[in-house]
Amino acid sequence: MVTPAMPFKTSRNDADRAATWRLLMERWLKALIGALVLGSAWSCGHAEVRLAHIFSDHLVLQRHQPIHVWGWANRGELVQVELNGQSNRTIADEKGRWRAVLKAEAAGGPHRLVVKADNTITLNDVLIGDVWLAAGQSNMEWPVAQSNDAAVEVAQSDWPLVRHIKVTNTIAFQTQADIGGSGWNVSRPENTGSFSAVGYFFARKLHQEIGVPVGIINVAWGGTNIETWLSPAVLAARPDFSMSSMPADAKVFKARYQDRMRALVQRWQAGVPYGSDSTAAWPEPDFDDRAWPHLNTARYWEVQGLEDLDGVVWYRRMVELSSGQAASAATLHLGMIDDCDETYVNGQPVGNTCGWDTHRRYGVPAGLLRPGHNVVAVRVTDHGGGGGFHGAAGHMALQTAAGTMALSGDWRARVERVSDKEQLAPNDLPTLAFNAMVHPLTDFPIRGVLWYQGESNVPRAEQYAQIFRWLIEDWRQQWKRPAMPFYFVQLASFLPLERNRRAESTWAELRDAQRQALKLRGTGMVVTTDVGNANDIHPRNKQAVGTRLALHALKNEYGKKLVASGPLYHSMRVHGRQVEISFSEVGGGLVIGGDHATLRGFVIADERRQFLPAKARIRANRVTVSHPDILRPMAVRFGWVDNPEENNLFNREGLPASPFRTDQWPGLTDGVRYQY
Repeated sequence: MVTPAMPFKTSRNDADRAATWRLLMERWLKALIGALVLGSAWSCGHAEVRLAHIFSDHLVLQRHQPIHVWGWANRGELVQVELNGQSNRTIADEKGRWRAVLKAEAAGGPHRLVVKADNTITLNDVLIGDVWLAAGQSNMEWPVAQSNDAAVEVAQSDWPLVRHIKVTNTIAFQTQADIGGSGWNVSRPENTGSFSAVGYFFARKLHQEIGVPVGIINVAWGGTNIETWLSPAVLAARPDFSMSSMPADAKVFKARYQDRMRALVQRWQAGVPYGSDSTAAWPEPDFDDRAWPHLNTARYWEVQGLEDLDGVVWYRRMVELSSGQAASAATLHLGMIDDCDETYVNGQPVGNTCGWDTHRRYGVPAGLLRPGHNVVAVRVTDHGGGGGFHGAAGHMALQTAAGTMALSGDWRARVERVSDKEQLAPNDLPTLAFNAMVHPLTDFPIRGVLWYQGESNVPRAEQYAQIFRWLIEDWRQQWKRPAMPFYFVQLASFLPLERNRRAESTWAELRDAQRQALKLRGTGMVVTTDVGNANDIHPRNKQAVGTRLALHALKNEYGKKLVASGPLYHSMRVHGRQVEISFSEVGGGLVIGGDHATLRGFVIADERRQFLPAKARIRANRVTVSHPDILRPMAVRFGWVDNPEENNLFNREGLPASPFRTDQWPGLTDGVRYQY
């Protein structure tokens, strides 16, 4: 094969001759590469050029950053990419992957993105604007259609410059080259109901304020822990996460999991056989369960000694009834159970449900109850994440015509079996969700990250403080932007108020672990203690969450002069019997929110480390804290309970203060480590 000769001179101008020459050179180069491929005996069937799944109609590309476009074609195929008058060419490598980079563009559109090879792909309605990655677990994944005022919000969601794409929830042992998903959607009533609610309300607020297109990439997955979102690179050098011991495949993992769970169960229910007894008699009222250990029905079993256990656990509760209470039909209320239940009364089935967030309500027919000793037995199957009863204690009761008996509290419990793990779940190993859902996007420029996750890590709150910082720094490295904005949501108030234990809370420890990430530059935290729900881990007021995230972006990324955060603990000074607490982010000043005249949520302790409710007053944008029995105060805590919804310290802008502690005394989760 020879190099093509320069075309003969004709009457055409120089620009025409140059264009013709470039075209001939491209054809010659393409033919040469094809000949080399055949000459090297590469096996390559015909494959049309295709784009990675992040590219579709209605796409939003990040403004003011180089535009990366990639996909797959035949090995050695010449690919041309065109956008808004720009054009670039590239050649598919030996694996068929190609990648083209276009110059940065200003906000605008709609444009057409055209990819040409043996075939042509045209993407329509492409916008240039700001793209934000919305990641985490179910509170980030939660859709607009299930949020406050959903019908109104959806009906009024005609925002053509706001776009959303949901990445398919999937996992992988190795980093993947592409995501799954059905493409970008425009914000309009027929689409918006399925958008991430937090992401949508964030994007809408940004668009309203700055006017440019905003795209949300939704990579959230309900129930996931933070470890599944870590990259292999960040874990490779971490002693707590030795990647050398990472199972090579699912088979090895299953065997290890079974061995670890078997040992855990045998310790937890010591003296009670595991895996050998028939379960046929377990629902019966006369079955002897006195050797069974206990589980509290207001808490997942993972925080009661059965950490990471997926499988089947039985619960039994004895109920004493009078003749009048047993005389007629009744209603059994069991609250919420994660994931599925089969429920029996005195050995007879009365109902079954699958749905971790569904309240159980079963009818008990007349004649089934009897005076004296009765037994409610529940067989619970958990497929992943939290397992067992959860929610408000008041939702568990046996309601009869002659009175209602509370059923919350401790029940007898026993593990029937551990999951055989036929299908791996995202929390089974670190990196699984990152490999499949995040890594394929790291070549796609974004403005920043929105993060709402942590509920699944409450049992390991102390370790979360370290891992969360790893994740932030690692994702910044993945996108090659050391100061990439990273804004996150602190856990909302949750669990019944009657369960609060003064200054003892794993949920408070997780919130504080999140707060510590503010030491990293380019971060911002949304406090949601005032918009939680004691009975629902998914509070429906996503408007407040999305809007508060947008405040951080508007202030830090777009130069808006506003207050983005509620008060944050800064320092303490002891003055005799009083402690003076100073805050940053006081905005227009500290105020007491709500209907109460006094500050609530503060506790104080001396060297005995016994916290007492404190008297707290606002003085010159500081808070003084004291208690008459504390003569030499050493520590103050604020909102240090599972459910701090009664906290009422705000700034004048209406943003709540973050829970905090001034001490470094040992916590409930110290030393609890992730295992796989």
